[in-house]
Amino acid sequence: MYRIVKKQMLTPNICSMVVHAPMLAAAAKPGQFLIVRTDEKGERIPLTIADYDAAEGTVTIVTQAIGASTMHICDMTEGECFADVVGPLGNPSDFVNWDAERLAASHFVFLAGGVGSAPVYPQAKWLKEHGATVSVILGSRTKDLMIYEEELRSVSHHLHVCTDDGTYGFKGNIPALLEKCVNEGAKYTESVAIGPMIMMKFSVLMAQKLGLPVTVSLNTLMVDGTGMCGACRVSVGGKTRFACVDGPEFDGTQVDFDEAIRRQRQYLTQERDAKAAYEEHEEDCACKQRGL
Repeated sequence: MYRIVKKQMLTPNICSMVVHAPMLAAAAKPGQFLIVRTDEKGERIPLTIADYDAAEGTVTIVTQAIGASTMHICDMTEGECFADVVGPLGNPSDFVNWDAERLAASHFVFLAGGVGSAPVYPQAKWLKEHGATVSVILGSRTKDLMIYEEELRSVSHHLHVCTDDGTYGFKGNIPALLEKCVNEGAKYTESVAIGPMIMMKFSVLMAQKLGLPVTVSLNTLMVDGTGMCGACRVSVGGKTRFACVDGPEFDGTQVDFDEAIRRQRQYLTQERDAKAAYEEHEEDCACKQRGL
C-alpha cells in the first residue's frame, strides 16, 4: 500500500506529502509525474513529482486543494494509504541526457510560480548535483502564499523572490524580475517556467525578448494522464500534442497558450459542482460526529 509517511500543510490549501512508493522512487527522473487515487472510486489525479528518494523508497507530492478530489487528498492524514500511486509517467526533462561538458557550461534560470515551485525542486537539485549553475526566480501573489523557498535556496546558486503586492522581495511579477536580473548582468543560457498558465505565457514572451531558450511544463492540463481522455490536447508548433504522453515539457515558444488557457477552463462548472458536493458531504459527516 502507498502509505503517507509525512504530511505538511505549506499554506491553508496546499499540502506536501511524502509517500512510500519504492519502485516509483527508484525509477523517477526530473520532469516526470505520477497519478494518485485516494480510494477505489477516486478520480485519477496527475501530480508532478516534487522529490524522490530511492534509498528511502519515497516520493513527494504537493497538492493544492482546488476541487473535490484534491480537497480529499489534502484531508488525508499520515498513516493513511492511497489506493494507487502510478508512475513515473511522461518524459524526463531533456537535460538529463546532456553530457557533463554541456551541463558545466550551462546556467539555468527557473521561473517558479505558485505550486509550480514544487516540481522545480527536483530539477534544480539534479542540475546542481551534475555541475550546472542554477538560479531560481520564485514568485507568488503575496508572501503568505510563497512555498518551497528554503528548499529551492538549498539547491540553487542564486535565489531571487518576488511578490505581486510587494509584501516580500521584489515588487512585481516573475517576468519583470527576470528582465531586471538580465539587465543587471545575469548570464543565463537556459530558462524553465513552471507555474500558472498565464504566468508561463508571459514568462515565455519575456524570455523571447531576452533571447533565452525557454521550456514550460503543461502538467496542469492533464486529467487522466495516459492520453486516453484527450483533455490535455495542446497545439505545439502548429501540431496537436498531448501534455501527458508527449510532454509534460515543451518548447515554450511553440505552445499556443491562448488555446491551452481555454482548454484549462473547460471543466470549471463540473469542478465547482463537485467541490460544493464534497464540502456539503464533509459538513454532514462533521455534524453527525457532533451528534447534531
